[in-house]
Amino acid sequence: MFKIGYRTLKTAVGAGIAIAFAQWLSLDFYASAAILTILCISVTRRSSVSVSWQRFIGCLLGLVLAFIIFEWIGYHPISLIVLLLIFIPLSVKLNVKEGIVTSCVIILHIYTLGTVSVGIFLNELYIIVIGIGVALVMNLYMPNVDRDLHKYQRRIEENFKVILNEFSNYLRNSNNIWDGKELTQTYDLIQDAKGIAIRNIENHLLRYEDQYYHYFKMRERQFEIIERMMPFISSLDDTVIQGIKISSFLERLSQAVGPVNTASYFLDELTQMKKEFKQMELPKTRQEFEIRSSLFYVMHELEKYLQIKESLRKQSKNKEKKNKNRKDSKDK
Repeated sequence: MFKIGYRTLKTAVGAGIAIAFAQWLSLDFYASAAILTILCISVTRRSSVSVSWQRFIGCLLGLVLAFIIFEWIGYHPISLIVLLLIFIPLSVKLNVKEGIVTSCVIILHIYTLGTVSVGIFLNELYIIVIGIGVALVMNLYMPNVDRDLHKYQRRIEENFKVILNEFSNYLRNSNNIWDGKELTQTYDLIQDAKGIAIRNIENHLLRYEDQYYHYFKMRERQFEIIERMMPFISSLDDTVIQGIKISSFLERLSQAVGPVNTASYFLDELTQMKKEFKQMELPKTRQEFEIRSSLFYVMHELEKYLQIKESLRKQSKNKEKKNKNRKDSKDK
C-alpha cells in the first residue's frame, strides 16, 4: 500500500481550494490557479516564500510584456517567440527565474484571448494572487521534526558508545572480533540527520541556526577523528601498560557519551594521563616504541575529540550570555 506524504496532501488540498476559489469568482482560466498552487508548494517555508515571490514578480513581468508585445506585433507565433526571447533573459537578470514556467501560463492566456483589457489584466492578476496565496497558506504547516532529530541523536550516541567501547576492548585484547557495522551506520545517520536539521532551519523564517544542526556537525567532526584513530588502534598487535590505561579511559568515555557535556572532566583526566606517561621508562624494544607511538597519536586525537565537544558547550554558553544581555538591555 502506497503512502501519502504531507507535501502530497498539501498539494492536492491546495490545488482544490485554489481552483474552487477561482471558479467561485467566475474567473476565466480558473484551472490555472491550481497549477500555480502546485508549482509553488515547496519543501520548506523559507523556500516557499522565496519561490512564491519570484513567481509573483515573474508573472507580473510576463503579463506586462505580453500586453505590450502582443498589441505591438500581433497575436501570432512570431510575437510569442520575440516575447520569450525578451522575457526569459530578463527574468534571469532580475533573479526571478523560478517564475518563468508560471509566467508562461499567464502569457499563453493572453495569446489565446487575442486581446487586452483592464478586465483581462485583473482576471490574470486574481489567478496569480489566488494560486500563489493558497500555496503560501498551505506551506504554513510543516511537520515538527524535533522528535525525529532526537531519535537520530540517540541512535548516533548509541553507536558512538559501541565504537569507543570496541576500541577499548581491542586495546585490551587484540584478538577481539568486531564487524565495524556501527561505523557505516553512524556516517549515514549523521548525513541524514544534518539534512533534516537544515530543513528544520529553513522552516523557520526568522531563525537562521539550529542547536540540532550544530550538534550533528559536532558529531560529524568527532566521527572523522574516530575514523582517523581506527587504523592506528587496529594495527596494534600487543598490549602495554599505556594501552591498558587508554583502554580504561575509552571505556569510561564510551559510557559518558550523551547530550550532557563531560568533556572538560575527561580533558583534565587525559592531561594527567599524558604527564604520567612522560614519567614512565622509555621503550626498551622497537615494537614497544611503535606501540607507544601509536597510542600517543590516539591520545592526541582523543584530545581533539573532546575539545570539539567542549567548543560546542562554550558556543552555547556564549549564545545564552548574548541573549541574556540583549534581554537585559531591552528591559532597561
